[in-house]
Amino acid sequence: MVQAYILIQTEVGKATTVAELVGKIPGVIQAEDVTGPYDVIVRAQSDTVDELGRMVVAKIQQVEGITRTLTCPVVHL
Repeated sequence: MVQAYILIQTEVGKATTVAELVGKIPGVIQAEDVTGPYDVIVRAQSDTVDELGRMVVAKIQQVEGITRTLTCPVVHL
């Protein structure tokens, strides 16, 4: 199982809507509005890194109102 935090920047005023829509995507564990340089932080999981990448590109980045994402895979050192 691969998990990652996905940091999302949105258009002004779109954070709540983006968090709600992204939170409904299969594989998304949690999606929260935040303050600071990012507007939404998502925790997601998938079986492989490739599946995670497809989720981000094909599903999350397609949500209207998202301007940029940064994917941060969780590592266990």
